Amino acid sequence: MSVEATGETVGEAKWAALRELEQLVPGLDRGAVEFQVVSEGERGLLGVGFSPAHVIASAQAAQEPVRPPEESEATKEARELVERVAAGIGADVSVSANEHEGGVTVTCSGPDVALFIGKHGQTIDAIQYLANAIARAQGGPQAVVVDAAGYRARRTATLENLARRTAQRASATGRRVELEPMTPVERKIVHEALKDDPEVETASEGSEPNRFVVVFPRHLAG
Repeated sequence: MSVEATGETVGEAKWAALRELEQLVPGLDRGAVEFQVVSEGERGLLGVGFSPAHVIASAQAAQEPVRPPEESEATKEARELVERVAAGIGADVSVSANEHEGGVTVTCSGPDVALFIGKHGQTIDAIQYLANAIARAQGGPQAVVVDAAGYRARRTATLENLARRTAQRASATGRRVELEPMTPVERKIVHEALKDDPEVETASEGSEPNRFVVVFPRHLAG
């Protein structure tokens, strides 16, 4: 959209054009207006021969803001739960939620992600366990994954490497190898990493919170 305006000076002409545009374009962003100076005007000698400055001002019509898709009830509840827990432990993080096939992923970022994750992931795993327990109690079929600064991917890679090294050690020595205590989430990663290994089997032993994974050669099974 464009308008033309005149004034005694170029500045006055621009100001007049802006006021007219603001009436025509609701929510006008003045910084986005472009001006074309058609004539800078002439005052003439002793006021004789005066011609005004002439400008053309152009602006894009205001557009409706792009609204993010509305959250489902399950996604909203998962996000709000994590926000409440983060506030409760004093972790300064931003929380977002993304719904996908099979579940909801709640992601946290900010200066206190280390506090949110906790030692060996104990805090973030506890939050994820709580979120899933509440989702199940409310009849939600979807799984909730709670992540922070890419922690899940990094920790999964670390545990899968540990599982493979432990399997090689168990096969080479012919003895069972006990890993350090882990959360249920982490033990599941180890079990999944070795479930198709033809030489070893895995089992969980001990009591929470000190339950751990044991890797042993198949000839020791049973």
